[in-house]
Amino acid sequence: MSYGGYGGGYGTPPPSGGYGAPPASGGYGAHPPSGGYGATPPSYGAQRGPGGFNAPPPAGPPPGADPQLWNWFAAVDADRSGSISVFELEKALVNGDWTPFDLDTVKLLMSIFDTDRSGTITFNEFAGLWKYIKDWQNVFRHFDRDRSGSVDSGELQEALRQFGFNLSPPLLALVEKKYDVFKATGVAGPGQREPGISFDRFVRCCVVIKQLSESFQRLDTDRDGWIQINYDQFMSTVLSLP
Repeated sequence: MSYGGYGGGYGTPPPSGGYGAPPASGGYGAHPPSGGYGATPPSYGAQRGPGGFNAPPPAGPPPGADPQLWNWFAAVDADRSGSISVFELEKALVNGDWTPFDLDTVKLLMSIFDTDRSGTITFNEFAGLWKYIKDWQNVFRHFDRDRSGSVDSGELQEALRQFGFNLSPPLLALVEKKYDVFKATGVAGPGQREPGISFDRFVRCCVVIKQLSESFQRLDTDRDGWIQINYDQFMSTVLSLP
């Protein structure tokens, strides 16, 4: 089984401290560093943004908590349980065109930040999720060069290249088909206005490619771009991914 033969083997790891790299190895609670490319392009504010959380109602924070961040948490915690379920998070997250987040993306985010594996996220875990989404907004803005509110084929290729993942043209086409609702089904998703990969799917796409690449690299001990594994190793690798 080979990976990424196109363009010189699998992509080099995203540079430490470089902008736009997906979360660093060793903990997906990490996030792309702010600054650098992450600065919002001057004209972007007049266009549809990448998305994020719905506006919260005012609420009083507990002692020591950031008031704004607590307001967001309280707004998402609809049942006032003190933690957020995947369904509460799904209702809270929207793209820049107000379409809801893809449920698979929400589940991926939950798996990243539910560090105690309780099935919900607490306020402290939510704080990491908040920062993560805000940083990915900057990444998305940078690569959405035409300010369309979605990432097209060329923009996706540039993003993955800068992250260090040199996918072959057939693999890129497969990624687009998987994450672009138009290309996958021939019709737009709910509320989607044009072709391309929306913010939520862009995040999931980049995180999944990084996770798969890292899994391959752990097996490719001699770094030649080829691995030989048995059935148990393959299934173990696949099933260990979120």
